Amino acid sequence: MPRVPAYAVKAMAATTEPSAPRPLTPVSRVLRLCLHALLFGLLALAAGRAVTDSAPHAGGVVAACAVLAAVYVAGVLAPSVHRSPRAAAVWLAALGAAWAGLLVISPDGLWIAFPLYFLELHLLRLRWAIAAVAVTACAAIGGFLAHAQGGVVSPGAFLGPLLGGAVAVATVLGYQALYRESERRRELIEELIATRAELAAAERDAGILAERERLAREIHDTLAQGLSSIQLLLRAAERSLPQDAPALEHIGRAREAAQENLAEARRFVRALTPPDLEHGSLAAALERLCAAAPGPRVRFCLSGAPRVLPTPYEVALLRIAQSALANVVQHARADRAEITLTFMDASVTLDVVDDGNGFEPSSAPSGEGGFGLPAMRSRAETLGGLFTVESSPGQGTAVAVTLPLPLEAS
Repeated sequence: MPRVPAYAVKAMAATTEPSAPRPLTPVSRVLRLCLHALLFGLLALAAGRAVTDSAPHAGGVVAACAVLAAVYVAGVLAPSVHRSPRAAAVWLAALGAAWAGLLVISPDGLWIAFPLYFLELHLLRLRWAIAAVAVTACAAIGGFLAHAQGGVVSPGAFLGPLLGGAVAVATVLGYQALYRESERRRELIEELIATRAELAAAERDAGILAERERLAREIHDTLAQGLSSIQLLLRAAERSLPQDAPALEHIGRAREAAQENLAEARRFVRALTPPDLEHGSLAAALERLCAAAPGPRVRFCLSGAPRVLPTPYEVALLRIAQSALANVVQHARADRAEITLTFMDASVTLDVVDDGNGFEPSSAPSGEGGFGLPAMRSRAETLGGLFTVESSPGQGTAVAVTLPLPLEAS
């Protein structure tokens, strides 16, 4: 079947913005076929009645029906009709002229007004479409009055075309509303599917990162510390033995093996750190986090002399900053926020402050996905730190975490 313009698909569902044509639904195909069948059926009825009743202008009626059918088919097959409003208006004007010629010589031509209503309502803007429907209804009434026998005019001559136009307008507007609601639901479903896929990917990535952090912490706290202790004990044993003791050679080899394995363990720890910490310091990662934050303006400040922190400390501070900033973006409705990393003699402090709407900390939800206050507090307390939240409705929020520096980092 030849491709047909969108009006046949949506004789009752016009769109106001240009967009790529969407595949026809079964309902749309049925409506298109019904519109074609209605128009050609009415034309066949008018031509058939003119021939069977031996009307005075039977030949003219058949010719006018043929011309109207040809103009309609030409518009159906023309791609520009449903792409260009001007081309659609020209096609409707040609249809109207052919219909007016039929209406002059046959009273049966007035029934063609009904399918014309739907074409006008779809192809024209609403105000012009309603005006075109009104003109078409008036032309139908005029044709009926011109062919009235004996000058007798019934109320149906006026009510029929007017009610037909009103029904067409109400039907098209109602269908358009249903179509727009269906499109909104389709978009919501597509957005939900995409969001679920993103959430699944985020949860998978979060699980991978959490496992990497756990392994790094376990290696650092157990294997690396144990190897470091073994190395210290072997060094003490070397010092306590005479220089010519036979065991010194074996102890030296054991210490070298412990040192190599300790270096390997530390390489594992560095490899398991979060990607944000792989190519720079904690301060650089926090600065990138502030620069990439959506929503409020976020500034990063560094105070004190930076020093190298153990991997678990950097991971904990980075995750707490990410969680606090996520809460600012999602819930605080803030205009500005600031993340401050402060190095002191025996501790390191991270502050996240915003000027948002604030909340009551005692009634704050626990949160999910690691972004809740309890998750941040747990991270800080795991390393022996202190986590505090200061906030009140309308006064912004300040989140602070202080971690005591280990002896090797202080």
